[in-house]
Amino acid sequence: MTEHDNDIDSDAPLLHPLVLLPEDKNLPALSNPALHRYLQEISQYELLSREETEELAIHFQETGDPDAAYRLVSSNLRLVVKVAMDFQKYWMQNFMDLIQEGNVGLVQATKKFDPYRGVKFSYYAAYWIRAYILKFIMDNWRLVKIGTTQAQRKLFFSLNKEKKLLEAQGFKPEVKLLAERLNVKESEVVEMNQRMDNWEVSLESPVRGDSEDEQKSFLPQEGPDIEEMVASQEIRDRLADIIAGLRSQLNDKEVVILETRLLNDEPQTLQNIADQFAISRERVRQIEANLLKKLKKHFEKELPDVKDFFSGDHMVLKADSGFSDT
Repeated sequence: MTEHDNDIDSDAPLLHPLVLLPEDKNLPALSNPALHRYLQEISQYELLSREETEELAIHFQETGDPDAAYRLVSSNLRLVVKVAMDFQKYWMQNFMDLIQEGNVGLVQATKKFDPYRGVKFSYYAAYWIRAYILKFIMDNWRLVKIGTTQAQRKLFFSLNKEKKLLEAQGFKPEVKLLAERLNVKESEVVEMNQRMDNWEVSLESPVRGDSEDEQKSFLPQEGPDIEEMVASQEIRDRLADIIAGLRSQLNDKEVVILETRLLNDEPQTLQNIADQFAISRERVRQIEANLLKKLKKHFEKELPDVKDFFSGDHMVLKADSGFSDT
């Protein structure tokens, strides 16, 4: 192994996906010609060291150079496959669907990545890859069941892809044009569109009543981008796992301070906790200060490359937390 190999980003899979557990029945079958060809193709792209990745990311942010973006994306295509494999059990259709959506997430991560935060690109990109894959699964897993035949299921997926393709080309995806492009009857496109539209309503919508508010609830739900929501949830889940790993090492007082002050939207006062344990308020303050040091050390151990990432809304713990000391 060369010195350069030692610098390869540890978050990226070092092996070509074709040699990842080839005997594992959970691995997408190599008998899938399209997947096989794709894995062979992406194996030709060079993996970058962390330093190379940072240089490219800075160059892309400052200049918008498409060649830099291309190298960032192509060198991390194997990461998409690695992440997509975690979602196989939720998606029994074509594995390439997950890879394609993950690739879109990778492109989005490339656009949004801030190389000055000190976070590994692959770590940041993994959140966006997961977000897009999860969005795809959530958007489509129910809809897979609406087709009673294999032909109908095939039409569903082809219809979605063809709509996106036409829109990207500047065409309005009208029924007649879709039917011609997919070589199906217009009535089949209309029927599938109706089924898809029916599934766009919120699962929380009422099934009775005709008030204005209830009718509005049948419209597609609006809100924050699902990618942002899922990425934020991924971060929260990761933080929860890290904190859970430390919890067993804490004493009763530290656990109470952690749960009722550091992790609580409405933290208890030092005096309340002091009264609970029959100790002084100053003693509670000392325990909290030591606990913050433990947490900081634990976080830096578990997330050595992202200690500066969690800021603003994502900052969960910090020494100058500003909690009430009354």
